[in-house]
Amino acid sequence: MKKNLIILSAVAALSINAFASTDMETQIKDLKAQIKKLEKQVKKNKKKIKRVNKKATIAKGYAFGDNIKWGVDFRSTADRLSYKLADNTKSNNNALLANRLLLNMKYQGDKNVAFYGTLAYNKLYGATTGNSNGYESFDWVTNETPSTDDNLKVKEAYWLYANDTFMGKDISWTASVGRRPSTGGLGINYREGNKRKSAIASTVNVEFDGVSLRWNLGNVTPLTGSWFKICAGRGITNATQRFNDNSGADYSKNSGFTADSNMIGFIFVPYDDGQYSINTNWATANHLIGYTQSDLTDGNNSNNKFADVGNIILTTIMFKADGIGDGISDTLDDTTFFASYSTSKTDPTTTDGGMLGDNDNKSGHSIWLGVQMPCPITEDGRVGFEYNHGSKYWRSMTYAEDTMIGSKIAARGTALEAYWLKPLTPSLSLSLRYTHISYDYTGSNAFFGADGTPTDMDTINSSNAAMYGNPVKTATDTRIALRYQF
Repeated sequence: MKKNLIILSAVAALSINAFASTDMETQIKDLKAQIKKLEKQVKKNKKKIKRVNKKATIAKGYAFGDNIKWGVDFRSTADRLSYKLADNTKSNNNALLANRLLLNMKYQGDKNVAFYGTLAYNKLYGATTGNSNGYESFDWVTNETPSTDDNLKVKEAYWLYANDTFMGKDISWTASVGRRPSTGGLGINYREGNKRKSAIASTVNVEFDGVSLRWNLGNVTPLTGSWFKICAGRGITNATQRFNDNSGADYSKNSGFTADSNMIGFIFVPYDDGQYSINTNWATANHLIGYTQSDLTDGNNSNNKFADVGNIILTTIMFKADGIGDGISDTLDDTTFFASYSTSKTDPTTTDGGMLGDNDNKSGHSIWLGVQMPCPITEDGRVGFEYNHGSKYWRSMTYAEDTMIGSKIAARGTALEAYWLKPLTPSLSLSLRYTHISYDYTGSNAFFGADGTPTDMDTINSSNAAMYGNPVKTATDTRIALRYQF
């Protein structure tokens, strides 16, 4: 009996093992079939992904993709403005609120040519019941000046060609045409926590339509990290607008208006080792606009009737250090310092007030010092301090500077600024900024004609202030900003 049980048990075990083995083999075959099927599906999906995003990788520093890559930069600001006028009265705004939205675009269809663009919305909270003189929509500043409309405008739109060689030489170079990234340049970018844009902000900070060519020369010259860039563009067009000419000659030259106003210049960096650099800029602009002395006397400037008053030459040299010394301290290693010296020289073509109120050539100069370092009381914050000083006949092209009280770089006098930047999350940051401008002469933020005449502020008092338009003597802007970026 026991023997039979043992035999039956052995038979049963063998049967179970046989069935189990058969079942396992079937499962393995099924799994192999499923894996093969999944592999085919993965391969198919990879082909689809490659076809849909065949260039969704980073190459030569530019984003590839068959669809436009979008980025968002949304900032909300609250400014407290205070002005002391020449007659010792004050004008204030304790809560100027604004939102600025930048929609950044980039697309690259092949390995050499990329498109970049930025759509902008810059609006004050609420509407206004007052009258506007139209300057807030002027083409040089249309996206930098907060307005009361909610329009989305084009701030930047240009294509960029890039190549590693130039005429068979080891010179990487770029060419670009369109609405250029000519605001937020080197120097002014630090207080915003931004990467620099094209221009050196000591002399040029305006929106611009034009072309540029850049050559990186470090591989073919003994000048470490050197590069040279030519920029040219048009600030004002002479073309007659459509339907504004009864003859029907749309877009022809308008003989009753100022000629085309063009600018050409270059940026030359003779040395840049990644820590220390020297940056130079030269530019000239012609047929610049302003009011004549007759217009100011007769009051015709109220109609925004500009005249062609002349040309200007701008130069600047800036030294920049990204880190001071080597290993002296962690703070100095992470400190940025820059110093800039700039000049301007007018060339009047009218004798009716000339340029800046003078019929002769006039030269001005400006000094700009800045430092940014780690905040000593917060782990990841940064603090910065800047100093600007401009002379009597100093004139810059910095109308688009993001300061509610006017360009501090353009000040004919002294400007002091302090700011604090603090990330709150990977995409949200907080900043505080205080700017104080003390004017030695009038006309800092005017155009290039008799309206830019410098008058010594010490000669203007409560008894004669009205005769000079009661100009601002000192101005302060205290700002708090929250900024979201991705």
